[in-house]
Amino acid sequence: MTTPAAPVTLVASDLDRTLIYSAAALQLTMDDERAPRLLCVEVYGRAPLSYMTEEAAALLGTLARTTVFVPTTTRTREQYRRIHLPGPPPRYAICANGGHLLVDGVSDEDWQRQVADRLAADCASLAEVRAHLLATADPAWLLKERVAEDVFAYLVVDRAALPTGWVKELAAWAGPRGWTVSLQGRKIYAVPEPLTKSAAMREVARRCGATTTLAAGDSLLDSDLLLAADRAWRPAHGELADSGWDAPNTEALEQRGVAAGEEILRRLLRTAEEGRGAGR
Repeated sequence: MTTPAAPVTLVASDLDRTLIYSAAALQLTMDDERAPRLLCVEVYGRAPLSYMTEEAAALLGTLARTTVFVPTTTRTREQYRRIHLPGPPPRYAICANGGHLLVDGVSDEDWQRQVADRLAADCASLAEVRAHLLATADPAWLLKERVAEDVFAYLVVDRAALPTGWVKELAAWAGPRGWTVSLQGRKIYAVPEPLTKSAAMREVARRCGATTTLAAGDSLLDSDLLLAADRAWRPAHGELADSGWDAPNTEALEQRGVAAGEEILRRLLRTAEEGRGAGR
């Protein structure tokens, strides 16, 4: 008799404002003496930048040892490598919103070629989109303009001075050209439609033989990832919460800030454990 293969759970989670938080995003609402102990997981410019609670760090360590945990981020590879998450180093990581699939820290060349082919076939060029961004953005509120990994562009803006309706106008221009637009904090992202976290997650699931996929995220750029998973969670903050986004497979949590990161990890770990128990 052939023994059935053990179930494999893949956990694909966004990082910023989902699992890790800057000081400005912590949203510590309790009295100071009741605040959780925090662990710094990222340093930038020789200063601490991102945190999670110590309880979240312990949960993530267990999750990373018992599932295929895949950090899934819009960050570039350089930005991702600044982060030092608890637990064993992930075998897989998704960067640049799916533009790069890292395997043991190295970008997979086959995946890069697939992405490049899809973008060339289905979208306006990055050069065209970047030129439009620079031509229509006002220096009065534009702080920085950046290209990430030669696959998408973003602007850093003064939100208070950003004209109402500018982002919607940009989205209306970008849509027919195969690009999506997302406003996250002070950043306006212009991303090719085929460049998705969900496509990269499916590739990792295929490679590792995942029987269940779980996901978490807070922004509109995470919506395709959440929809592609068997079960998913989002915090009570972020673009998805602000827009009232929901889906049958996605649970909207009540927690905000760093407390939401801890609760997301608690739900992910509990669900993964339930899946292992059901597979025995």
